[in-house]
Amino acid sequence: MTTRIDPSFVAPAYAGRSLGDVVPAIAAALGCGGDPARLELPPAPAYIVMLVDGLGARLLERYAHAAPFLSSLLQHSEPGTAGVPSTTATSLTSFGTGLTPGSHGLVGYTSRIPGTEHLLNALQWPKEIDPVEWQPNVTAFQHLADAGGSATVVNKREFKGSGLTVAAHRGAEFVGADKVGERIAATVEASAQPRSLTYLYDGDLDWTGHRHGVASASWLQQLAMIDAEAEQLRDALPHATRLLVVADHGMIDSPPEHRIDVDERLELRSGVALLGGEARFRHLYCARGAVADVVATWREVLADKAEVLTRDDAIARGWFGPVVPGVLPRLGDVVVASCDDYAVVSTTDFPYENTLVGLHGSLTADEMLIPLLVS
Repeated sequence: MTTRIDPSFVAPAYAGRSLGDVVPAIAAALGCGGDPARLELPPAPAYIVMLVDGLGARLLERYAHAAPFLSSLLQHSEPGTAGVPSTTATSLTSFGTGLTPGSHGLVGYTSRIPGTEHLLNALQWPKEIDPVEWQPNVTAFQHLADAGGSATVVNKREFKGSGLTVAAHRGAEFVGADKVGERIAATVEASAQPRSLTYLYDGDLDWTGHRHGVASASWLQQLAMIDAEAEQLRDALPHATRLLVVADHGMIDSPPEHRIDVDERLELRSGVALLGGEARFRHLYCARGAVADVVATWREVLADKAEVLTRDDAIARGWFGPVVPGVLPRLGDVVVASCDDYAVVSTTDFPYENTLVGLHGSLTADEMLIPLLVS
């Protein structure tokens, strides 16, 4: 089968400037091993990583007027990339483990539980799935501790002990902090430890973008609040402590007329036993022997609205990095990466998703490029 290459797609910069390279680079900057060849950061006695969910590098450039502090750091930095798919569960696990999606195994917002007809929703982790079995690799936080450093996660209390937290961030001390003031105070306190990495997560911008769209009045106001939080945090820190502001992905607005509903185009259901992933990056788990027909049908219906690849083709392009055998069945037999601002929805299987304005998951620059801002 021949496949086209969308020129607007951005390849993940694994083992270079991807989100998974951040913690190993910080470990090197702290003098705790790591791998400085992947991403070089200035040495410091302590590092803070403020991860702003949904703050793509292109969005920050486009709306710099709403974030004067963060945008002032752009001239001294180059963007990095998310992994594939460009979605929170995959990205946070790459960040916490230092691994590519094909190695750590969280390959999307939803992905098939091998041997079943059920999906694992990584943000609403099912109790029957052990997160350590799902993601058995030693995390980058654990490597840091073994090398004489320490790691602290500052996040909302509700995320303590969640499946995603255990899978992605075990090895770090968890400090619950729900409000901005709490988060800043907890981060400053944790970062007072020498050779420490403190990870601060803020998900409010992503929440706002999903519901109101990027560049909406609500989103711009939230961006301004994030900017003030980052500047306040920087001001509260000793000069020698480094603040690194990153994101897990960007976002695009997908208009209703650019959404293809598989429950209206029923030919898209033919041969598909299970629909996974999310609207901008679908995993299609096919009935036995149906892969070729599914690829042909989806390419005909979607045309230039998406890249439709077999699993092997997507792996060959390096989208997931090296893929270990246990992760292979979690990937769709066919994967569908949306182009431009298109999306593939299911009003039956994922009704809530279709109510969202902002979406992410694919490989466009607005979704893939992330800031790597050092202050």
